[in-house]
Amino acid sequence: MRILITGGSGFIGSHLSQRLLSEGHDVLVVDNFYTSSRENISHLLGNPKFEIIRHDVAAPLAVEVDAIYHLACPASPVHYQRFPVQTIKTSILGSLNMLELANKLQIPILLSSTSEVYGDPQISPQVEEYWGNVNPIGIRACYDEGKRAAETLFFDFHRQYGVNIKVARIFNTYGPNMSPNDGRVVSNFIMQALKSEDITIYGDGSQTRSFCYVDDLVTGLIKLMESPESVHGPINLGNPIERTVKNLAELVISKTKSKSKIINHDLPQDDPKQRKPDISKALELLNWEPKMDIEQGLENTIKYFKTKV
Repeated sequence: MRILITGGSGFIGSHLSQRLLSEGHDVLVVDNFYTSSRENISHLLGNPKFEIIRHDVAAPLAVEVDAIYHLACPASPVHYQRFPVQTIKTSILGSLNMLELANKLQIPILLSSTSEVYGDPQISPQVEEYWGNVNPIGIRACYDEGKRAAETLFFDFHRQYGVNIKVARIFNTYGPNMSPNDGRVVSNFIMQALKSEDITIYGDGSQTRSFCYVDDLVTGLIKLMESPESVHGPINLGNPIERTVKNLAELVISKTKSKSKIINHDLPQDDPKQRKPDISKALELLNWEPKMDIEQGLENTIKYFKTKV
């Protein structure tokens, strides 16, 4: 197949590109390089099955492909809070343009949505039927509400035009190719530890996250794309093992043998207190669950970040 990946030079997109190429597909990456790095895909440029176009998905695109993975969107608070209008335009206009392309070509399209659609959840674990607790005018809303609107567009295109949609709600994912300055806890903690800087925890560190290794996440995305047409989602993809942010910081210090100390800062506005996916649907419909344990996953990620210090 010839497969389009929007945001294909980003953290997850670059791993997906590599995997699909290894499976024999032709891969077309579309990216504006706003938050992604060319370095993530530089090793693929010599592959005759790989092609890249510099393009902003907020503008229409005309290409011939057999399937679309729509990943394009700033995904870290540092990036999407810097340019919130561009972020919500990417989520809404980008999704609209990709859906219109999928409808025209009569091909399947997958949306990389996010656990942020649940906001600061009032239930745990989060199930797909939960509508969320999101502040629509907060500093995170450009991303949270942008993805919620993108999901709406996907399901409306399915209901009105019969487009074969797949919606994945991605929980915290980590691994090589993360940006060192993306503001996420894994990259923050590792970079601070490798530099022997204080490790910054916002709040008292009791807030929880679930960390899924990127290879496992990519497997889940491909399984969802290749699932029967009757499977649309949304489907949670993430690690159901919950751990506190403080525990992660301590684990990173141990793995890096760092002399860093943990310090506490005020909790940012609308920062979610809990993240734990219910992955029952992924298990039942996709036969998917994460395999990589946090110990090995962190070691792989730390090895990558040592090249960035």
